[in-house]
Parts: sequence; structure tokens; C-alpha cells
Amino acid sequence: MIEFKNIVKKYRNKTIINPFTLDIEAGQLVVFIGPSGCGKTTLLKMINKLIQPTSGHIFVNGTDISKMNPIELRRNIGYVIQNTGLFPHMTIKENLELIPKLKGEEPEAVEKKTKELLSLVGLEANEYLHRFPKELSGGQQQRVGVARAFSTNSDIILMDEPFSALDPVTRSSLQDELFQMQKELNKTIIFVTHDMDEAIKIADKICILKDGDILQYDTPENILKNPANDFVEDFIGKRRVWNNPELLLAEDIMIHHPIKINAMRNVLQAIEIMKENKVDSLMVTDKSNILKGLVTLKSIQLLNRNTSIELVMEKNVLSVSQDANLISVLAMMNEHKIGYLPVVNQTNQLTGLITRSSILSALSSQLIDLEVAF
Repeated sequence: MIEFKNIVKKYRNKTIINPFTLDIEAGQLVVFIGPSGCGKTTLLKMINKLIQPTSGHIFVNGTDISKMNPIELRRNIGYVIQNTGLFPHMTIKENLELIPKLKGEEPEAVEKKTKELLSLVGLEANEYLHRFPKELSGGQQQRVGVARAFSTNSDIILMDEPFSALDPVTRSSLQDELFQMQKELNKTIIFVTHDMDEAIKIADKICILKDGDILQYDTPENILKNPANDFVEDFIGKRRVWNNPELLLAEDIMIHHPIKINAMRNVLQAIEIMKENKVDSLMVTDKSNILKGLVTLKSIQLLNRNTSIELVMEKNVLSVSQDANLISVLAMMNEHKIGYLPVVNQTNQLTGLITRSSILSALSSQLIDLEVAF
């Protein structure tokens, strides 16, 4: 969708962007973040040609934007800045409909889309369409700014610290609405911020920059769990995973090779396997490793030793997927009053087992890492 290829930017003798190469996939919300002066806004403005690179090329859908008309390019890219950029002498309706009308879209379609966009950002059309920007609060103006960016019907939206001047409650609300809009409308959004909490909350991928270089480009989860270097670790905060338990997934806290048994085995064999491995329960799987059930020592120790496990195993076993987070895992354990949860993949193959002990072990390792770091 968007490709930066060997981009360099210099101002006189100072290099702002070093050779920079990055691919951004269609439909993703990518956050550029880093300390002041790292080049994040410069890179953003290069996409709509507000800033020209010293060398290198940027491609949008395979087309080199250096060969495109800047006005046409910008009409097809939504742009949101910190102070909204709304025209003060125009009503909200006129602000939202300006670019669609310049592009020659049908008036009825434009009016319908305008009302839909206001609704998406939490504003009632009948109440706000004919107001002027000065009649709206800062948060309401920013909502209109977001709606206007989406009104271009473009595939790309650029957002340069759009929520940084808002109060925390309004900011959080707009982050939620932006995230939901992006999922519903499937736009490609490049979002500049200096706030790591904001980046984690909204991003599909985060690009951490420093002095014009990419230090790490990955999903929020991978950056938090595996920072590329000391600077990234310090920048995101050493305690951030501990403070955000929803970022710990089942695959991070599970036992990776749980003891299991085939349903064709008998009670005697199951008890011996438990003794040998010092466990009091066994996952029951078939030859394809599909989860079939569970047996516990308590449930079988008084049964006939020749009884088939298939006849006595618990078949309605709750399980979780590998991408379930710690919060949902604990909620399920508490709701059903159980101390274990098998982890399965999309085809119901057993991949792990979560126990209260494995959760404590994972959390303890986080604390140990923190103690070592400090």
C-alpha cells in the first residue's frame, strides 16, 4: 500500500532522515512514535508531498508519488492535525462536504455520507451540521476533523498528534472511536504520537524512531515483550507489560508440553503416567492431537483399573485459544471455579495448558526481570 524506499531528508548539512525503508500494508493503523526531532512528522508529511525527500522514493499502491499531481494526491488522502484545521467561516456541513464536492461526487451521496460520518464520531447530525467550529468544544471540533479526513473517501488517512491537546477523557473516547472506525471502514492510517499508551491502544503496528532511524517496527505485543534494544525498553517503560496484563496472551503463560494420554488407555495406565510425571490430571487427545477430554486423579483413583479412559473422561472441557489474554483467562477460571484451562489452536489441537501455577510462574518471571533491570 505505502512503501518508503531509501528515503533521506537533509536540511542544509543536517540529516533528519537516514536511509529509511518501510512497507505499510493496506488496512493497517501504523503509529510513528519517538522522541522530539526523530523525524516522525517529517515522514508523515512526505506521504502527501507537504515535504519533499532529499532522495529516495515513496510509492502508494505501486505508484511513485513524485510523479503525481500534489493537489490530486492530497484530495485523495485524509489529513488530521492537532488544531483540526477546520475552516472557521464554514459550517460543519460545509467543512465536511468541501472535498467530496470538489471531486464531483453526487450531492445526495455526499449529504448521506456526511451524516453517517458525524454519527460515527458520536455527533448528532441534526444538532451539529449547521454550527460553526467556534460553537463547538475542542473535543467536538476534533471529532469533526476526524470525520472530515474520512469524508474524502480515500484509502489513506494521515493523523499528526490529533488528540494531544485534549483532556484525558475526551482523548480516550476519540481513540476508541478511531479504532472502531478503522476496523469498520478498513482505511490505512498513519498516526503520529509521542504517547506510548496511545500507540499501544490503537496501533496494529508501531514504528519506533530515533534520530531518523527505525529502531523497531512490530506489533505492540512484540515490542512490549521483546524490545529491540535498551533505548526501546526505556522508551516504552520497563513496567508496561506488568501494568497491562491484557497484553499477556495464553501462549505466554501456558505450559507448552502438557502431559496427555490417548483415550484408548485404561485407568491403571493413566494413574501410572500421573505418578511418573508428578501431575494430578491428564489431557486426553487423539492421534492427531485433537483435544477430546480430561481425566483427574480424583475422578479415577477408585475405579476399576481396567476401565477405558474413553468411558470415564470428562468430555465437555472448557478451553481457550492461544491469543486469549490473561484477563479473559482469569475471568473464565473464576466464573467456572476451575484451576486449569487447555489451550487449543484453530483446529482444536492441544497446544498447551494453563494452570494457576503457570500463571504465577509467568508473572513472577516478569517481576524478576524488573528487579534485575532496576
